[in-house]
Amino acid sequence: MKNGSRKFLIGAACAALLAGWGGAAFVVDRGAAQAQAAGDTMVPWFEADPYWPKPLPNHWVLAMTIGLDVDKQDNVWIVHRPQTLEQKESYAARKEADCCIAAPDVLEFDPAGKLIRHWGRDEVKGNGHDWPSSNHGISVGPDGNIWLGGNGAGQPRPPAGSAAQFADTPAAPPPLYAGGGVGQYHDSFILKFTPDGKYLAQIGKANGSKGSLDTENVRGVAQIRFVGNEMILADGYGNKRVSVWDATTLKFKRMWGAYGKKPDDTPIPHYDVNSPQFGNPMHCAQPSNDGLIYACDRTNNRIQVFKMDGTYLSQHILKPDTKGDGSAWEIAFSRDPQQKFMYISDGANENIHVFDRKTMKELYWFGGGGRQPGQFYAVHSIVTNTKGDIFTTETYRGQRVQKFTYKGMIKLSDLIKKGAVGGSLINP
Repeated sequence: MKNGSRKFLIGAACAALLAGWGGAAFVVDRGAAQAQAAGDTMVPWFEADPYWPKPLPNHWVLAMTIGLDVDKQDNVWIVHRPQTLEQKESYAARKEADCCIAAPDVLEFDPAGKLIRHWGRDEVKGNGHDWPSSNHGISVGPDGNIWLGGNGAGQPRPPAGSAAQFADTPAAPPPLYAGGGVGQYHDSFILKFTPDGKYLAQIGKANGSKGSLDTENVRGVAQIRFVGNEMILADGYGNKRVSVWDATTLKFKRMWGAYGKKPDDTPIPHYDVNSPQFGNPMHCAQPSNDGLIYACDRTNNRIQVFKMDGTYLSQHILKPDTKGDGSAWEIAFSRDPQQKFMYISDGANENIHVFDRKTMKELYWFGGGGRQPGQFYAVHSIVTNTKGDIFTTETYRGQRVQKFTYKGMIKLSDLIKKGAVGGSLINP
């Protein structure tokens, strides 16, 4: 072979080899860039505070804890269901032992977790108003007054912890998610009180609901939220709607069902992400700063987004294979002006899902099932305070409120590497 030909072949081979290296380097760099980009995504992270709140006085204990809000002073308000304590959790109510007795229905804690106010059915009864047979949801209005919802289809029972309660053998109660299948529904109202428990007003009346098109009553309200002078109700354990009421006149303003359609009480199966109507319970109607309403269709495992007038915008599926109580329970937002992050409580999968609100992309989730601080049993309600901390409640046998302290921003890749933070598992 001639020298010129040999040089050409060697040069061509080197060029090909360099091209190959160049191509391989490009692929590696692109992958590294993608990994770096993913790792550089900054996300909020949290640690459970095992000492919040402080111990309750008087041998009081919490039962199913199913309502949560934060006021302008960052005080935390909860409501629970005293009648759901088991017999062995309520000996003191019958003077059979020192421990224990149900705490009053409504409790207020200061930011440090100290109990500063409490009241409930036994303190406010006899003032000419109803009281839920099953408490559900608490909200602090813009004026500082307290609103309570309820999801009890059945009628009130004997006092919590009493001998009569455990001796009573009532007829089988209606199903929890009764919907249109129940004609009479006790908790067809919501209540307004001062922070000290003085009764102020009521929308609806006990056993009054005529269904999802009723403009005088509600039926099984899961959550109450405010935008200006409007009350936005997740009117959804008995009804299948979001309903909006004037907070001053207490008059009905508008309503809508899934996809912004007219609500329909026709019984429908659960776990259908394409259901034409909300299922029961329609569990949250959370307003955002930019004029949107995020509705939790809990057992259909989806979140639907609306304008304030009920115009349907979009739907987002959350863990679609979830059965049981469903995945989409309640929603809270980060406290930056843009509310960049959305936190979703998921009481069946026992997690808090962290989303980028603009893209509706899930970034990570934390929690995991268990009874240790930072884990969950039926995580229910969720709110944030002005510092960005998260508070949660747990229903069924969870029976507690937890605080997750905001620790700042961290690279997503670094957070995932940790695997667990402050008692909570990351992506369990």
